[in-house]
Amino acid sequence: MKSSQRNKLVQLVSTILLVLLITVISGCLAVGPDYVRPDTTVNKDWNAKLKKDSDKKETDTNNLAVWWNALGDPKLSSLIERAEKGNLDLKKAQAKIREARARRGVAKAGFFPTLNATGSAKRSKGSEDSGGVTNNDLYATGFDASWELDIFGGVRRSTEVAQANLDASREVLRDVLVSLLAEVATNYIDVRTYQARLAVAEANLKSQEETHQLTVWLYQAGLSDDLAVQQASYNLENTRSNIPTLRTGLEEAMNRIAVLLGEQPGKIHEELMKRERIPVTPLNIAVGVPADILRRRPDIRKAERELASQTATVGVAVADLYPKFTLSGTIGREALSTGNLFSSGSRTYGFGPSITIPLFAGGSIRQNIEVQSALQEQYLIAYETTVLIALEEVENALTAYAEEQHRKQTLTDAAAAAKQAAELAKNKYQSGLIAFSDVLDAQRSLLSFEDELAKSEGTVTTNLISLYKALGGGWKSAANNN
Repeated sequence: MKSSQRNKLVQLVSTILLVLLITVISGCLAVGPDYVRPDTTVNKDWNAKLKKDSDKKETDTNNLAVWWNALGDPKLSSLIERAEKGNLDLKKAQAKIREARARRGVAKAGFFPTLNATGSAKRSKGSEDSGGVTNNDLYATGFDASWELDIFGGVRRSTEVAQANLDASREVLRDVLVSLLAEVATNYIDVRTYQARLAVAEANLKSQEETHQLTVWLYQAGLSDDLAVQQASYNLENTRSNIPTLRTGLEEAMNRIAVLLGEQPGKIHEELMKRERIPVTPLNIAVGVPADILRRRPDIRKAERELASQTATVGVAVADLYPKFTLSGTIGREALSTGNLFSSGSRTYGFGPSITIPLFAGGSIRQNIEVQSALQEQYLIAYETTVLIALEEVENALTAYAEEQHRKQTLTDAAAAAKQAAELAKNKYQSGLIAFSDVLDAQRSLLSFEDELAKSEGTVTTNLISLYKALGGGWKSAANNN
């Protein structure tokens, strides 16, 4: 090797080592703000209370993850398991995770050099006026590479953005799962509630049919007038008119469950048509403390990850203010004929660093930094708002669950008293001791109280489902694996 060539090679290697040294030294340098998780302060305890000692227990994370098991309904557990496998919103969220994971891979690719293989064959001919009428052939092949050195952390910030977006996508999946399972359970409770109300309406209808027949017999015997018959008739038909509305609600609830399971409406009617009791809620509920939901609720974690992503985006914008360093090089062969393409004299190479320094862009770079910083502030506010809404939902759910339990107890007592009153009124009317209007009042009250009691039993369980959802219950390992 000639001395001049050796010197050039030494200079080339020295340049490479110098650039690599600069890269290593600046490896920890990434311009823009570093993300710091918001320090959110919440109350030490909930304002609303459940039954004595219920809310003082620490939340059992494993039980909260599968809260529907506490209702002890195998059919509900089966529907929830099927929803996890078939729901379309869940599948869409899973596809979003795959997209975010691929985008992270794209961002990470910026850390590595690009390498391309090249090849060309070209024939040229000069003009006759220039005297270059000879045909010239040129054949070339080789490799070219380029590597942008991440001196100021633009690529690292982009990777942080992609990673935070991937984390947020995972939380979206968990949030969809929490909402999905709560909605399946709520509609299942609606099915059982409508069935209970239908049973109440049909039982009262049967009793009113007997009363109507009694008024007809008394009228035919001359012991009563036609007014009582007509009153018994419209009371009977009014009760009958409520049944189609209840059946409609039952159909809608079953259709909704089918769609949540990823099935066509009507697909699960047969398995739900058999009337079953409304699931009974557990006596004690462990709700933990407000700080728990900051760690557990997917929507809060999603908002926090979105804030992290936007913070890194500010760093990407700031990096545009700084120079960009690139290493590029080529190695290959060139020859005027294919036969000489791989001869020793056909070798070519080129190498050298380059730098791009932003000098003037009309202020667009700094304005973009301002845009991204303002968005960061908005994401912080969105996070704080999400926390407040989550706390509000838990407080409201605690109050609704506790108060509906009290209401259910009073309705139970009222329905029992109304049933006795209806029996007494019917017997006294048959004996001629009271007017038929008293019987009507008693039967209307009985239907009203029993219907309200059935609705209240369903509402108690629905409110418990809302409480579990507000606490962030319903995430499972299936969501964590994505």
